[in-house]
Amino acid sequence: MSEKQHKAEHRSRPNSPAFRAFIASGWAEHGDPLPEQTEAAQYAAARREAVSSAFEGERLVVPAGGLKVRSNDTDYVFRPHTAFAHLTGLGSDREPDAVLVLDPLEDGGHEAVLYFRPLAGQDTEEFFADSRVGEFWVGARPTLAGMAAELGVETRDLSELPDAVAKDAGAVTVRVVREADAEVTTLVETARAQAAEHQVEAAVDADLELSRFLSTMRLVKDEWEIDQMQDACDATADAFDAVVAELPEAVRRGRGERWVEGVFGLHARHSGNGVGYDSICAAGDHATTLHWIRNTGEVLDGDLLLLDAGVELDSLFTADVTRTVPVNGTFTQIQRKIYEAVLEAQEAGIAAARPGNKFSDIHAAAIRVIATRLHEWGLLPDGVTVEETLDPEHGQQHRRWMVHGTSHHLGLDVHDCALALREDYMDAELTPGMVLTVEPGLYFKADDLLVPEEYRGIGVRIEDDIVITEDGCRNLSASLPRTADDVEAWVRAGGERSA
Repeated sequence: MSEKQHKAEHRSRPNSPAFRAFIASGWAEHGDPLPEQTEAAQYAAARREAVSSAFEGERLVVPAGGLKVRSNDTDYVFRPHTAFAHLTGLGSDREPDAVLVLDPLEDGGHEAVLYFRPLAGQDTEEFFADSRVGEFWVGARPTLAGMAAELGVETRDLSELPDAVAKDAGAVTVRVVREADAEVTTLVETARAQAAEHQVEAAVDADLELSRFLSTMRLVKDEWEIDQMQDACDATADAFDAVVAELPEAVRRGRGERWVEGVFGLHARHSGNGVGYDSICAAGDHATTLHWIRNTGEVLDGDLLLLDAGVELDSLFTADVTRTVPVNGTFTQIQRKIYEAVLEAQEAGIAAARPGNKFSDIHAAAIRVIATRLHEWGLLPDGVTVEETLDPEHGQQHRRWMVHGTSHHLGLDVHDCALALREDYMDAELTPGMVLTVEPGLYFKADDLLVPEEYRGIGVRIEDDIVITEDGCRNLSASLPRTADDVEAWVRAGGERSA
């Protein structure tokens, strides 16, 4: 079958000379004033300086990535690669196919150049005919001058990127964030191939080193990033309030998990860019499935609802908060028992989140409480002590009921800094400016025959976002109720938090 047959055209698109002449005329010029440089861009400049110092004399290519097909001819909403957003200050859905290049200067340092597809003229076919990027279809894009003013960097047309990447091929080391955009990676690899002594494996390792550096540098947030995280947590708290207020409606309507998901998503989209990850809206036994994102179940009177969700701001910084609430406003005796054990574990984890301690100390403190309570409840195998189950090589039986870790870094990605080495993450010392989650849980599945029947189908997780400070930590999501009594009062008050 020919390519033409594969790509049948089902759209009615005018293309006559008369139409082309007419569509190109009669438009007011885009005369918007140049934007002011954004606050985000000012902080991004300092981050680029740190990258420049680490890779002196090398050309660094950081793509935003391109649009991704959702189905047939529809795309997912664009989200730039995190490294690109971090180094440019661009968030939300900007800018598909853009590429930041840090070009080495002869006298040291780098020039930051953003290559992107600028606003096309009304006399171009792109203007009216390109449904992916044309102004008629998706709105006006920035101009080169406008983007330069907004970000404080040199800007050039995307068509100039191939020559810029290939410049001085072989004489200048070129690295690329290769996972961000396959086409840009191929462009870089083609330029590298011109070097006489080019080694593919070494180049891939060099790219990974760049990606790891860009990921690891996000471990400690600057003041602007911490403010963004606080804003994300505040918006998330408001969305949680709205969900709690709608619990009776979720019960009444049926398929209540979807109602909960929709209410949270409405507030996330209205106050920010959207949700930072697929919301977990898990009622009853679904709460024992750690990443339950189907959200197809009922929300019933007497259930616990586990809501794990976060608002992502337009800057792309996201919260990640979990609350487990009794749908009818009252914990049963066994629900409260399990809830208070998880809360005790969380308090221990938060207390361990302080400068000088290791990241892994947070999990160690929380999981010791979990193991102790499980032992007291007679759930560990006969003869297994708390110390024996905590033995990482010969024990760990308690992890049957909390298989996940207690913490992860949080920021532009919900699991931020994922490429950092173990010594920079799990084994690293906590320092001021790190933003982490603390999220222990207990999960007793409905088919778990090793626990009493009254435990089965109960899942509890409590998660807050904290920032390490000079003398301890600050809970960014502390405005949401956490104690069992406060949670009950919150639900009974229809999502109104007490002062």
